Amino acid sequence: MLIDTHCHLDAHYFAEGADAVLERAHGAGVAGFVCIGVGGVPAAEHAVGVAQRRGDVVATVGVHPHEASSFSASMLHTLEALSGDPKVVAVGEIGLDYHYDHSPRDVQRDVFAKMIAFARARRLPIVVHTREAAADTLEILEGEAARDVGGVIHCFSEDRAFAQRALDLGFDLSFSGVVTFKNAQSVHDVAAWAPADRILVETDAPYLAPHPLRGKRCEPAYVAYTARAVAALRGVPQGEVERLTTENACRRFGPPLAAAVGMVQNPS
Repeated sequence: MLIDTHCHLDAHYFAEGADAVLERAHGAGVAGFVCIGVGGVPAAEHAVGVAQRRGDVVATVGVHPHEASSFSASMLHTLEALSGDPKVVAVGEIGLDYHYDHSPRDVQRDVFAKMIAFARARRLPIVVHTREAAADTLEILEGEAARDVGGVIHCFSEDRAFAQRALDLGFDLSFSGVVTFKNAQSVHDVAAWAPADRILVETDAPYLAPHPLRGKRCEPAYVAYTARAVAALRGVPQGEVERLTTENACRRFGPPLAAAVGMVQNPS
């Protein structure tokens, strides 16, 4: 049993609809999904809507660094309302992206801090996006007391030094299809070394399809390739990684996700 801890299921990514995509994933042994609600208010509402109507899906809501310039008081008000849904398990993905710089860096940093404060007020973990912004990401996580809620470093692509500081702050490390890429040596190193109770797997669908599917649209079914690669790097059976990452995901995202994959009875 596997959990894809980070996928985007918006209709413009999957014209066939989320249900068809998720049924294919079930056929590949994926039992649960964390649907990421970023891309503006409609995307957040869509993610929560999918989680509301499907027992195997939970959701997050947040403001991606690409969209930081569009952040407003009205958007925050909507996110506050959405975050009250019991199927919303985290705030994210939030963070910094200095590769594309779709929003000015000072605006990204300001909105990232605001989103951490929002998560702390809602007592929800955070899902962190960081690209070419390692030092500022860690500085803001530390300065804004993100350890109070912890969370996930999504699509981990940094080195062991970054990983250790993130672990010390109470964050789990989530590995995507990047861990299957031959040239991702620092990610391989961290995947082999990271504590067994702090690792997760994800697809980041529709992005970052794993080897040997690079260049194709990624989807949640492909998380099995990531689990296989992590298992090989750690020198353990794939089933062991599947068990560990499922347990870790349920611990991180709580009873709603555990209920979604049948690990506990629904607390409601």
